[in-house]
Amino acid sequence: MENLFRSVNAFFAFIAPISDLLWDFPTGFDAYSRIPVLGHLPFAILLLVGVGIYFSIRTRFIQTMNIGSIVRIMMRRQSSNTGVSALASFMLGLAMRAGPGNIVGITGAISVGGPGALFWMWVAAFFGMATAFMESVLAQLFKEKNHDEFVGGLPFYGRRILGGWRIVGTFLSLVFIVYALFNVPPQTFNVFTALGTIADTVAGTHLARQSSVYYLIAAGLVVACSFIIMGGIRRVTAYTDVLVPIKAALFCLMSLVIILINLPLIPYFFHEVIVGAFAPHALFGGAIGTALAQGVKRGLMSNEAGQGTITMAAAIADNDHPCEQGFVQSLGVFFDTMVICTMTGFIVVMAHVWTGTIDGQAWESVRASKITVYLASVQTLVPASVAYIVKIVMRVCYALFAFTTLLGMISFAEISANFISRSRAFITGIRVLGSLVFVPFGALTVLAGLELPNLWALSDLMNIVMVLLNVPIVLLGQGLVYKALAHYRTTRGAAPFVSEQIGVRTDYWTAEQRNDVQRAVVSQPERVES
Repeated sequence: MENLFRSVNAFFAFIAPISDLLWDFPTGFDAYSRIPVLGHLPFAILLLVGVGIYFSIRTRFIQTMNIGSIVRIMMRRQSSNTGVSALASFMLGLAMRAGPGNIVGITGAISVGGPGALFWMWVAAFFGMATAFMESVLAQLFKEKNHDEFVGGLPFYGRRILGGWRIVGTFLSLVFIVYALFNVPPQTFNVFTALGTIADTVAGTHLARQSSVYYLIAAGLVVACSFIIMGGIRRVTAYTDVLVPIKAALFCLMSLVIILINLPLIPYFFHEVIVGAFAPHALFGGAIGTALAQGVKRGLMSNEAGQGTITMAAAIADNDHPCEQGFVQSLGVFFDTMVICTMTGFIVVMAHVWTGTIDGQAWESVRASKITVYLASVQTLVPASVAYIVKIVMRVCYALFAFTTLLGMISFAEISANFISRSRAFITGIRVLGSLVFVPFGALTVLAGLELPNLWALSDLMNIVMVLLNVPIVLLGQGLVYKALAHYRTTRGAAPFVSEQIGVRTDYWTAEQRNDVQRAVVSQPERVES
């Protein structure tokens, strides 16, 4: 079995250099790298931030809308049996956004770029909210009905915007399926990392990966994933509706307790973040570009604005107007970065572990392990009497982050696959691949004591590929979003939306479809004013 895994790892040996090349281009060129600040920023980051700023200006800063009104949209009772509610779509999107990257990714950004990276993460998220709005509205505009459910996302709006060629949508769908499924083994590894360390803590000793405990974790994970995934999107959203609030509330509550315990350190936190954003500590290279690059990159990869990944969740929602889901998913970016990622940043920065040692270990010896840095920071900030319990709770949160991301990856692959074929056999095949092939594969690598770094590098490569495919399509389709937003602002969302009003005929937003799902205007809650 180990020979098989090593063969897989060897097969993907060419991936890491390609991934690094795309992510770092053109910073590897001396002439570019010598440019102050800009020379630290690769093209992909400039592209994501640039379009975020551009979309913010064109939408008149749509991210400054009334959050309370968006919450009312999400809480509105669904009045049809088609699709899932706006709230369920938000939770499914957050299942993907709020993943292990919110802990290890943010810890990694601070470890490499210093506390100032968190400031640039906030900046990236602010502009990323506009990008999330744009791609989510396109997903809603071009969604299609599949019996009593909606399907849509990048392959569907990509096909329509790029001339209606079916081969375009098929290609985008295949790329996304590869992206999603090859992200499953790393997330499986993250679940094992969390649950394994909990078992170690409870047992009081380090358990070998071939121990019965690890086999029980593997069996339980495969059974749970297959049960939920094989039930389809509705079953997945039924579980994410429960698991996502639990993981978010548990993580935020525990983080808040840690922050309150260390209340006098809050001024130190803001000082380090603000000063570090413009005058980084020498330990982190002393260059503003390093903090900026780390903050922007990790922030955008955490909230996924611009990757087109969350468009699958945006498309399946039953909304009265396509812009509503844009508001909802934009709020997802805010919650992911401004709340969850900031909580992680509070703990790592306030612990100021880089100013000394961690349990006798020098900073340089532990910074490579992001989860070690995070848990060491937690332990530094809480009384020794409760450190044991707090670390277990945080590991449970980490496991839930990874598990819900796992469910989201496979579900989004299924939604995307609907573009290629909606036959029961094909869709079931995608579910089987995700839950009964890729999840067990990830589990087996853990049991074999291997991490397959080249396979994990494939997920990094696919992240940048998704950005390079999705952003140009959104730019080409931006005009339709502005027209839809103008309709929403003019009517305050109270008038029925028909796609012909903005110069395009879609599968769902037609006069015929809208007549079938007319809602009484008097029963509608207050609309978003943007």
